Amino acid sequence: MSEDGVEPSQATVGLTLPARAENVTLVRHALAGLAAALDADESAVADLKTIVTEACMNVCTHAYDGEEGPLEVRAWGDQSSLTVRIRDQGAGIRPTADNGRKSLRLGLPLIAALTSDFEIKGGPGRGTEVRMSISLQPGADGALPTVAEPVASPTGTEIDVPAGQFVGPILSRVVSMTATRANFSIDRLSDAVLLSDALATNSPQDFDDGTARISIEQQAQEFMLRVGPLVKGSGQRFLERLMIPEIGASLEALADETEVESVDGHDYVRLRICAG
Repeated sequence: MSEDGVEPSQATVGLTLPARAENVTLVRHALAGLAAALDADESAVADLKTIVTEACMNVCTHAYDGEEGPLEVRAWGDQSSLTVRIRDQGAGIRPTADNGRKSLRLGLPLIAALTSDFEIKGGPGRGTEVRMSISLQPGADGALPTVAEPVASPTGTEIDVPAGQFVGPILSRVVSMTATRANFSIDRLSDAVLLSDALATNSPQDFDDGTARISIEQQAQEFMLRVGPLVKGSGQRFLERLMIPEIGASLEALADETEVESVDGHDYVRLRICAG
């Protein structure tokens, strides 16, 4: 069991991204993808979105006093529930409603009402951590091994997810949201999601430590997607699997730029996808 109380059999997803209001939707979509992979029912997913929105918006509004800092999210689940930990490194959230902002943020009592377990801790110089558990009642085969803590990234989004069935639901939602924010047309958004879905179907054995680490950096009307760490030499095979023999073409053509880079004995696949 880890220091978070995560059992080795539990599926774990980590995200680190700038604490901006526009990133809250991205977190909500990613965790909804995890819940869907765990066969959560619709009411549980709705409650999950509500509590995640509330806790994340508190970080964005209060933690850094108008400055930018990291929003750290970790979620882990088993066959019955999902626990979400949301943490900042700033002044911390305040357990009061902001009457000037119209949103779902109705205060910490709402989180407590929708969760089966709720804890908040922190202090001056230590940031604030909110931990919440919600019942999912997923299928019996939903659990996968835990993964390492995500590495902080103040400029982009970092996601750690167990290689395998969880990658597709999470990656497609995150890519869709990123493409929408970058003002992609419907056609280009569909291209981006098609690429992400194809990448997600690659063999879990290609990932060197059983963990898919996904980095997304969004710029004006484009974003960069980086996937790894892959077993040395498998990066090019990763791209070759995008080939569709029936039509003699590759989904790689949907990206504006592709590259396989080698870092510390591992391969990483980088794709640049533009709006136009």
